[in-house]
Amino acid sequence: MSKSAIYPGSFDPFTLGHLDIVSRALKIFDTVNIAIGQNKTKSSLFTAEERKDQIEEIFRGNDRVTVTIFNDLLVDFAERLNIFTVIRGVRSVTDFEFEFQLASAYRATQPKIESVFFMTSDKFSCLSSSLVKEIAGKNASYLSQFVTPNVEKALKEKFSK
Repeated sequence: MSKSAIYPGSFDPFTLGHLDIVSRALKIFDTVNIAIGQNKTKSSLFTAEERKDQIEEIFRGNDRVTVTIFNDLLVDFAERLNIFTVIRGVRSVTDFEFEFQLASAYRATQPKIESVFFMTSDKFSCLSSSLVKEIAGKNASYLSQFVTPNVEKALKEKFSK
Protein backbone atom coordinates (compact mmCIF):
# COMPACT_ATOMS: atom_id res chain seq x y z
CA MET A 1 0.00 0.00 0.00
CA SER A 2 1.42 3.33 -1.06
CA LYS A 3 1.77 6.08 1.53
CA SER A 4 0.89 9.43 0.02
CA ALA A 5 0.59 12.93 1.45
CA ILE A 6 -0.58 16.35 0.37
CA TYR A 7 1.61 19.39 1.02
CA PRO A 8 -0.74 22.37 0.61
CA GLY A 9 0.28 26.00 0.44
CA SER A 10 0.35 29.12 -1.67
CA PHE A 11 4.08 28.68 -2.45
CA ASP A 12 4.37 32.26 -3.72
CA PRO A 13 7.24 31.68 -4.27
CA PHE A 14 8.43 28.15 -3.49
CA THR A 15 11.47 28.49 -1.20
CA LEU A 16 14.34 26.28 -0.11
CA GLY A 17 12.40 25.85 3.14
CA HIS A 18 9.52 24.30 1.18
CA LEU A 19 12.01 22.12 -0.71
CA ASP A 20 13.49 20.96 2.59
CA ILE A 21 10.05 19.91 3.87
CA VAL A 22 9.29 17.95 0.67
CA SER A 23 12.71 16.25 0.73
CA ARG A 24 12.22 15.17 4.34
CA ALA A 25 8.62 14.08 3.70
CA LEU A 26 9.83 11.81 0.90
CA LYS A 27 11.80 9.86 3.51
CA ILE A 28 8.46 8.89 5.08
CA PHE A 29 5.95 8.98 2.22
CA ASP A 30 6.08 7.24 -1.15
CA THR A 31 4.55 10.23 -2.92
CA VAL A 32 3.93 13.88 -2.12
CA ASN A 33 1.34 15.99 -3.91
CA ILE A 34 2.33 19.65 -3.68
CA ALA A 35 -1.06 21.34 -3.74
CA ILE A 36 -1.12 25.00 -4.70
CA GLY A 37 -4.15 26.59 -3.12
CA GLN A 38 -5.68 29.68 -4.61
CA ASN A 39 -6.70 32.14 -1.93
CA LYS A 40 -8.83 34.94 -3.35
CA THR A 41 -8.12 37.14 -0.30
CA LYS A 42 -4.35 37.09 -0.90
CA SER A 43 -2.72 38.91 -3.76
CA SER A 44 -0.10 36.72 -5.40
CA LEU A 45 3.11 37.72 -7.12
CA PHE A 46 2.99 34.69 -9.42
CA THR A 47 -0.09 33.11 -10.96
CA ALA A 48 -0.97 29.61 -9.82
CA GLU A 49 0.14 28.29 -13.22
CA GLU A 50 3.51 30.08 -12.95
CA ARG A 51 4.03 28.59 -9.47
CA LYS A 52 3.05 25.14 -10.73
CA ASP A 53 5.52 25.38 -13.62
CA GLN A 54 8.32 26.55 -11.29
CA ILE A 55 7.74 23.73 -8.81
CA GLU A 56 7.43 21.11 -11.55
CA GLU A 57 10.79 22.28 -12.92
CA ILE A 58 12.37 21.82 -9.49
CA PHE A 59 11.09 18.24 -9.27
CA ARG A 60 11.49 17.32 -12.94
CA GLY A 61 12.47 13.66 -13.14
CA ASN A 62 11.14 12.85 -9.67
CA ASP A 63 8.01 10.77 -10.25
CA ARG A 64 7.30 10.71 -6.51
CA VAL A 65 6.26 14.39 -6.55
CA THR A 66 3.22 15.81 -8.30
CA VAL A 67 2.07 19.41 -8.38
CA THR A 68 -1.60 20.33 -8.47
CA ILE A 69 -3.64 23.53 -8.29
CA PHE A 70 -6.83 23.41 -6.27
CA ASN A 71 -9.61 25.92 -5.64
CA ASP A 72 -11.86 24.09 -3.21
CA LEU A 73 -11.47 23.32 0.46
CA LEU A 74 -8.47 21.15 1.30
CA VAL A 75 -10.70 18.46 2.83
CA ASP A 76 -12.69 18.21 -0.42
CA PHE A 77 -9.47 18.14 -2.45
CA ALA A 78 -8.11 15.36 -0.21
CA GLU A 79 -11.32 13.38 -0.66
CA ARG A 80 -11.07 13.70 -4.46
CA LEU A 81 -7.46 12.46 -4.43
CA ASN A 82 -8.18 9.86 -1.75
CA ILE A 83 -5.13 11.14 0.18
CA PHE A 84 -5.82 11.89 3.82
CA THR A 85 -2.41 12.86 5.18
CA VAL A 86 -1.55 16.55 5.16
CA ILE A 87 2.03 17.77 5.56
CA ARG A 88 2.67 21.13 7.22
CA GLY A 89 5.90 22.93 8.05
CA VAL A 90 6.19 24.62 11.42
CA ARG A 91 8.73 27.40 12.09
CA SER A 92 7.57 28.65 15.48
CA VAL A 93 5.12 28.23 18.33
CA THR A 94 2.88 30.76 16.59
CA ASP A 95 2.92 28.61 13.43
CA PHE A 96 2.11 25.55 15.53
CA GLU A 97 -0.91 27.21 17.13
CA PHE A 98 -2.27 28.18 13.72
CA GLU A 99 -1.53 24.75 12.22
CA PHE A 100 -3.08 23.02 15.24
CA GLN A 101 -6.31 24.96 14.68
CA LEU A 102 -6.28 24.06 10.98
CA ALA A 103 -5.65 20.38 11.74
CA SER A 104 -8.56 20.39 14.18
CA ALA A 105 -10.82 21.99 11.58
CA TYR A 106 -9.75 19.46 8.94
CA ARG A 107 -10.57 16.55 11.25
CA ALA A 108 -13.89 18.09 12.30
CA THR A 109 -15.00 18.16 8.66
CA GLN A 110 -13.15 15.04 7.45
CA PRO A 111 -12.29 12.59 10.28
CA LYS A 112 -9.96 10.58 8.00
CA ILE A 113 -7.50 13.49 7.71
CA GLU A 114 -4.27 13.32 9.68
CA SER A 115 -1.80 16.20 9.81
CA VAL A 116 1.92 15.57 10.00
CA PHE A 117 4.06 18.47 11.17
CA PHE A 118 7.67 18.94 10.15
CA MET A 119 9.75 21.29 12.24
CA THR A 120 11.64 23.60 9.93
CA SER A 121 15.36 23.03 9.69
CA ASP A 122 17.25 25.66 11.71
CA LYS A 123 18.71 27.34 8.66
CA PHE A 124 15.20 27.99 7.30
CA SER A 125 13.46 28.94 10.55
CA CYS A 126 13.21 32.63 9.60
CA LEU A 127 12.48 32.03 5.93
CA SER A 128 9.09 32.85 4.44
CA SER A 129 7.77 33.56 0.98
CA SER A 130 6.98 37.12 2.12
CA LEU A 131 10.60 37.67 3.14
CA VAL A 132 11.83 36.29 -0.18
CA LYS A 133 9.55 38.68 -2.09
CA GLU A 134 10.80 41.60 -0.02
CA ILE A 135 14.43 40.65 -0.70
CA ALA A 136 13.70 40.17 -4.41
CA GLY A 137 12.00 43.57 -4.56
CA LYS A 138 15.16 45.20 -3.24
CA ASN A 139 17.21 43.42 -5.93
CA ALA A 140 19.37 41.74 -3.28
CA SER A 141 22.25 39.68 -4.62
CA TYR A 142 21.83 36.93 -2.01
CA LEU A 143 18.43 35.68 -3.19
CA SER A 144 20.04 32.36 -4.14
CA GLN A 145 20.37 31.52 -0.43
CA PHE A 146 16.58 31.22 -0.23
CA VAL A 147 15.26 29.86 -3.55
CA THR A 148 16.24 27.53 -6.38
CA PRO A 149 17.89 29.04 -9.49
CA ASN A 150 14.70 28.87 -11.60
CA VAL A 151 12.66 30.68 -8.92
CA GLU A 152 15.44 33.25 -8.48
CA LYS A 153 15.36 33.95 -12.22
CA ALA A 154 11.56 34.28 -12.20
CA LEU A 155 11.69 36.66 -9.21
CA LYS A 156 14.32 38.84 -10.85
CA GLU A 157 12.27 38.97 -14.06
CA LYS A 158 9.11 39.86 -12.13
CA PHE A 159 10.77 42.67 -10.21
CA SER A 160 12.69 44.09 -13.18
CA LYS A 161 9.44 45.14 -14.87
